[in-house]
Amino acid sequence: MADGRARTLGELKQSGYKPLTVKEEMRKNLIERIRSGQPVLEGIFGYEETVIPQLENAILSGQDIIFLGERGQAKSRIIRTLVNLLDEEIPIIAGSELNESPFEPITSASHARIEQEGDNLEIEWIGRDRRYGEKLATPDITIADLIGEVDPIKVAEGRYLSDELTIHYGLIPRTNRGIFCINELPDLAERIQVGLLNIMEERDVQIRGYRIRMPLDVMIVASANPEDYTNRGRIITPLKDRYGAQIRTHYPRNVEHEIGIMEQESAMFQDGEYKVTVPHYMKEIVAEITRLARRSPDVNQRSGVSVRASIADYESLLANAMRRSIRLGEMDVVPRVSDLPYVIPTISGKVEFETVEDGKEEQIIEKLIQGAVVAVFNRYFNVVDLEDVVTRFKAGVSAEVSDSMKSQQYVELMRSIDGLNRAVTKLDTGENPAVIASAIEFILEGLHLNKRLNKDRIGGRAQYRG
Repeated sequence: MADGRARTLGELKQSGYKPLTVKEEMRKNLIERIRSGQPVLEGIFGYEETVIPQLENAILSGQDIIFLGERGQAKSRIIRTLVNLLDEEIPIIAGSELNESPFEPITSASHARIEQEGDNLEIEWIGRDRRYGEKLATPDITIADLIGEVDPIKVAEGRYLSDELTIHYGLIPRTNRGIFCINELPDLAERIQVGLLNIMEERDVQIRGYRIRMPLDVMIVASANPEDYTNRGRIITPLKDRYGAQIRTHYPRNVEHEIGIMEQESAMFQDGEYKVTVPHYMKEIVAEITRLARRSPDVNQRSGVSVRASIADYESLLANAMRRSIRLGEMDVVPRVSDLPYVIPTISGKVEFETVEDGKEEQIIEKLIQGAVVAVFNRYFNVVDLEDVVTRFKAGVSAEVSDSMKSQQYVELMRSIDGLNRAVTKLDTGENPAVIASAIEFILEGLHLNKRLNKDRIGGRAQYRG
């Protein structure tokens, strides 16, 4: 044991190592995390009072779990994060296909090796990454994929069909002593669901008519869309009954959680000299677009509107701001309201519309963007407080903006309109011209959507007037 780890079965016995089942192991590590105040799920937002307590109870109870939720509700992320509740390393019989415990082998081949080698049996240590398996359920999945099949080559070598050694094991046995996830469980054919049922409860399977005892130690977790899961005929009742906990996920329930996910998941690049600054109100607008889409009668709510829509919109917004800075030779990258139309191609691929006329989808998205801008604007400002700005426009002042205007032009515009400076200051812009430009566009568009200013589109520019 040069590195402190046992290399043979004899050394493992001397070390006092006590084997645990997967569920005992996860329970033990969960208890330690709760005691120490560590988060159970890292990088997950908005589930502290809903999903996480239910998940903790399921693990403490030693139950298999199914997560129900629409797309983009972090079901797969949560399931993959469960691997962190496993021990960092566990010992297995070296060379074992099924990660077998040297104390509890499950194949006849391993039993034979222990009888022959005794305490000299070689031990191998495997990490968490080798203890997780995942499969997306599709109608063409077979028992061979998930559980196993007779290997014709092994039969040709002279073994009998009924011999366990003729089996080529599938994904679930190869995840023995780990966690196996089946995504979109209702899409599994019924006969495959029956095979899964046997593995979970009876711990045996039938392959080509031969009953094979397979006492696997696997936590089987699944995900499903509620609509598919609850429809009769999509999942057999006995299998549904085997899952101890049914946990319902949901979309972020407030803007800050949506923003947290956007910031965590969006692609970020190290561009050296360019400095990216995103005003908080712009983040709120992107999050609000998605939130409004989730309530829109024009959007199919059964398929849901994924958080990926917010992430992709945020990336597109930053991309257009970056493109502007490159073209204008500015080092500050700050998104503006005039960049928002560039999220339309992004969100168009992330939502399913109800039956609408061709070409109307873009108009629906534009209304969502306008609704998001005015909702966020009204959180920051009371229109009455900006009456002096409106008065200047009524007196004949006009302002032209576009996503290709230099930031310094906005600073000059601010100086020419009474009251605009005070409104901009309220947004904590500092002296940065690019941030000031973003704030001015936000204020002008907010006044327009509150019907205090008129707006004309002239080519790629917008003109605000009284």
